[in-house]
Amino acid sequence: MLALYSMPSSGNSHKVRLLFRKLGIEYRHVAAEYGSGVTTRPEFLRKNPHGRVPLVEWDDGRVLSESNAILFHFGDGTKFTPSDPFFRSKMLEWMFWEQNSHEASLAVRAAILDYAHREAERRTEVLDPLFDAGQRNLARMNAQLETTPFLVGDDITLADICLYPYTATAESRGGFDLSEMQAVITWLARVEADPGHVALEWLPERSQNGSGSG
Repeated sequence: MLALYSMPSSGNSHKVRLLFRKLGIEYRHVAAEYGSGVTTRPEFLRKNPHGRVPLVEWDDGRVLSESNAILFHFGDGTKFTPSDPFFRSKMLEWMFWEQNSHEASLAVRAAILDYAHREAERRTEVLDPLFDAGQRNLARMNAQLETTPFLVGDDITLADICLYPYTATAESRGGFDLSEMQAVITWLARVEADPGHVALEWLPERSQNGSGSG
């Protein structure tokens, strides 16, 4: 059975679990939370020398890492990928932007505030620029979502699944302000209403922790 190594508290991992749930993909989930030691073990580093999750492993030993590459692999040819080449490329534009700009501000600030091992970074000179960048990124999304229901038009795509997790927790985990982002707030509800939606905290029944116990 397909195996997914993912970090339960990570938005990058959440987006993969979210797509798998929507597509009805069965898999064995291996939790690789901070402190579990999963990603530092030699057997994992042979799969992904970068020591990061999410990572998908097939029964034949093939592996695929990077959350958005995983989304594109499994979402290609489904309703979540536009058939029109231009809109398909617009979807990828948002997905590249998510990793380059959105994740680099919203997720990084949230990680600093949430995880104990990053406590030393909780300084004004670190947090304030991340806040400002994150607000600009949310405003960019809001501007688009004032014109279209989803990021690439009228239908949900991988771009929405990709950008949902860290936007959904922007206020609660990152301390960002969505009060002036009504289009984003409406979009979050719209994404959550799409069939198969699961929250960050959801894990499949077929899940094991890093120790290998069920």
